[in-house]
Amino acid sequence: MRDIFFLIFLAAMFGLAIKRPFLFVLTYAYIDIVSPQRLSYFLLNSIPISLIAFAGAFGGWLLIDNKRDSRFSWRQLLMVALLVWCGYTTSHADFPIDAQAKWAWVWKSLVFAIFLPLTLRTRLRIEALALVMVLCASTIIVTGGIKTIMSGGGYGELNLMVDDNSGLYEGSTISMVAIAIIPLILWLSKHGTIFRPSRIVSLYAVALCGACLLIPIGTVTRTGLLCIILLGALFLWRSKKRLQYGLGIAALAFVAIPFLPTSFTERMGTIKNYQGDQSASTRVEVWKWTLDYVKTHPMGGGFDAYRANKFEYDALRTEGLGNDKRIIKEHIVEEGRAYHSAYFEMLGEQGYPGFVMWGLIHLLSFLATNRVYKLYTKRAKADEAWVAPLALALQQGHLIYLLGAAFVGIAYQPFVFMLLAMQIGLSTYLARLRKEEGVVPIFARAAQA
Repeated sequence: MRDIFFLIFLAAMFGLAIKRPFLFVLTYAYIDIVSPQRLSYFLLNSIPISLIAFAGAFGGWLLIDNKRDSRFSWRQLLMVALLVWCGYTTSHADFPIDAQAKWAWVWKSLVFAIFLPLTLRTRLRIEALALVMVLCASTIIVTGGIKTIMSGGGYGELNLMVDDNSGLYEGSTISMVAIAIIPLILWLSKHGTIFRPSRIVSLYAVALCGACLLIPIGTVTRTGLLCIILLGALFLWRSKKRLQYGLGIAALAFVAIPFLPTSFTERMGTIKNYQGDQSASTRVEVWKWTLDYVKTHPMGGGFDAYRANKFEYDALRTEGLGNDKRIIKEHIVEEGRAYHSAYFEMLGEQGYPGFVMWGLIHLLSFLATNRVYKLYTKRAKADEAWVAPLALALQQGHLIYLLGAAFVGIAYQPFVFMLLAMQIGLSTYLARLRKEEGVVPIFARAAQA
């Protein structure tokens, strides 16, 4: 029955997209985020739905869309360079078979991120993409939130629709994404035109934000807690009532502590002492190994180069209670452990060149979005009131990703590349509007002078 539902839903989306080709873009985003073929038993697994959606999206843009509105940015050129470099390192990878398996989905993520900004040439399209991304992520988040309330969750135990610990269904990844999209949810509830602001929309937005905050509790991930703390700090930084909101957040956190699962509070306690937790200690050792590895392999070792690591270290383990509590030193031997950090993942797999390209993509995106925010905060046009809040929401979500990425191997996460593509699309769309207004950019004025 589930297979039939997904088949009918996708058939309806493809049918509508024939008349409105941009819907192929949104359908591809849905397939990439939710992965309905993983939720299906057999029907969708035999149909290349992802390929059909992308072919429709690219074909619709190529044949029907007005190319005059499309702009190719420096960030997209950097993505092209990163794509080519990843292809090169894959052909020279330390573990060719494993590298090919990862390359099979990484190149699709990069190609779609390069193509996506070309289609985002109106406010409606940018908003539609933001809405689809939020709603697609919410299918996982709402399920996880309900299960957290019912069962309390647990590290590696919260089943998010499928028993598959990859993509957005991985605990730390969905924890980061859930917190990162909260600013975007709030923007949609206040400035959306597809679902216009109303009591029902606001109520759903608040409920969805609550579910997002429950995900780190249900998955018992330290990354999620750090992202929540950063989100609170970002909100207070931009708020005009920092003291009142700060006290309110502190009071709410204090009241919530007794209701938190014991598994959550115990695991969060390991943040202050990584040596007391084998998982955290192993990550630190992997990061040390990666730094040593790139000294001898500056061009990287290709995808999954971490499989070559092997190290030993001493971990501290506490046993007993009260006066009988004692600390025991335990000798640990590990090998083939994953990076657990997007920064070290990129450094170890793509070396210094890939790391610089990837870092520049994020740095330029952050600076460009910040420039949009500052520019449109000063403009007083009523029809531009949505721009600065959207730029701020994207910037805050980006910062939360950059923090979460320090502890999760999500350097190539498709959802994040879609957020980057949305930032590029917003910048190029607004640049075109300013050009049509006759506003000459600063660099152009300098060139004329």
